[in-house]
Amino acid sequence: MDKSKAIFGNEMSNKVVKKAVASKNKFIRKYGDDTEKSYPTYIEENPYIGKSLGVMNVLVGDLDKNAHFDRSKHPDGLPEATWDTEKGIIVGNIRMGFGHYRISMAIASAAHHMGYTPYWMDLNSYGKTTCTKVIGAQNDLYSMGSRLSKYKLFNKFIWEPLNYEGFRALSYNASDQKNAELMAPVYKNVPKDIPVVGTHVWPAQAAIHAGMKYVVNAIPDNWPMALHLSEGSIHTIQCQNAYMGYKILNGMEKDKVLKPMPEGSLYYTGHYIDHELVANIEEDCKKRMERKNSGKPMRFLLTIGGAGAQKEIFAEIIKYLLPKIKANKAVLYVNVGDYKNVWDELMKEIPEMNVVSTEHFDDFVETTSFAEKALNEDVTGIHGFWHKNIFEAVYATNLLMRSADVLVTKPSELAFYPIPKLFIKRVGKHEMWGAIHSAEMGDGTLECRDIPHTLQMIDLFMDSDLLKDMCDSIIRNKGIGLYDGAYKVVELAMAKKNI
Repeated sequence: MDKSKAIFGNEMSNKVVKKAVASKNKFIRKYGDDTEKSYPTYIEENPYIGKSLGVMNVLVGDLDKNAHFDRSKHPDGLPEATWDTEKGIIVGNIRMGFGHYRISMAIASAAHHMGYTPYWMDLNSYGKTTCTKVIGAQNDLYSMGSRLSKYKLFNKFIWEPLNYEGFRALSYNASDQKNAELMAPVYKNVPKDIPVVGTHVWPAQAAIHAGMKYVVNAIPDNWPMALHLSEGSIHTIQCQNAYMGYKILNGMEKDKVLKPMPEGSLYYTGHYIDHELVANIEEDCKKRMERKNSGKPMRFLLTIGGAGAQKEIFAEIIKYLLPKIKANKAVLYVNVGDYKNVWDELMKEIPEMNVVSTEHFDDFVETTSFAEKALNEDVTGIHGFWHKNIFEAVYATNLLMRSADVLVTKPSELAFYPIPKLFIKRVGKHEMWGAIHSAEMGDGTLECRDIPHTLQMIDLFMDSDLLKDMCDSIIRNKGIGLYDGAYKVVELAMAKKNI
């Protein structure tokens, strides 16, 4: 049945269906329709996280148009893919900010630890395909909206309503499903019995349209939105408080009572966290408290999102902490991802940073070495991290997280990570539920929506028992399996295949 005409048995109006068809046709006119094409597939070890997480890149179509292919390393190209159909699991993702990559890395890490081969399919990297063109266009719009959200009127009247209610509507899902039909061809030459975990809904929807048999849709947000529905997939969620909202499709057609998601289509798993972080929770929290109790400087990790929207807040935090850094009472890690311009702008705006800053730029071996030494050695000053490659840019935060005391972040995907967290202003109203959940679980603050409250929270971390309370909560949460979601997602994917 056409997935735009009915969603979990809830029929869409003719108006909604026509709009969905029009959306697909608009993309076809702009980017073409390659439904009948048969793109070859290739596999290579991911040169950045392949060895650490066991990740294999899946390349589709023209190799030289694949964003992750390096001709200098493979002058003769690659042979067509040979798949591990017994132990292979596809992690389907897109780059839209850093969040979906980060969740993908968590799934890959868990799969690798459990003895499986994670195949990395980035649907936003296959340059000549209609799939990538459609995703790229929507990603550009989302990134622009994130950056514009710093303007109050735009945020109040456009961005927050879109992220909170616009994406919530079943009619939005109807259009997404129709558009996802254009993404299915990238799966054409992928064995249909390899399980797929989508860490964004589009890779999950595209996999279903392509006839992949075992698909898990790992939902990132805990504000129930129809945006995240991929009928035919197993849906997983990180938070119990989102379960009922998804189960009954709450508010997705305003006040109308809808047919619920059927049994077996929705599971609570807990947070999607990398094995390396989960396995070291007790040790890392112990070292945080040892540093605190011995009067060593508190380490704050500032990590900017993939849309680069938090620079202004970073600047105010750095200005506030500079005297404490010079007095050896605080340390800053600043990961600007692949946005070197953010670091340059910070240095220009706050020239005093130069005296106390060390740059760790585009040398992942050095970044890894620093992160490992910081687990057991003293650190002072400000340390800036920038990596040109997206895998290194994202994974640097994971490496630095273990030796950091407090993660300073907007309440998006990082809201679920097992480290004490200070939440700065959200980018999109749906993100506020990440802070609410974290505060309830005791491992993060409330969302600080302005600079004064953000600075107040910094003082509380440094001068009260807040850090201890959060470390205690994190260890307690591990005991109840809160951070085991990535393992459980992999288990569900492989169990579906083995039924």
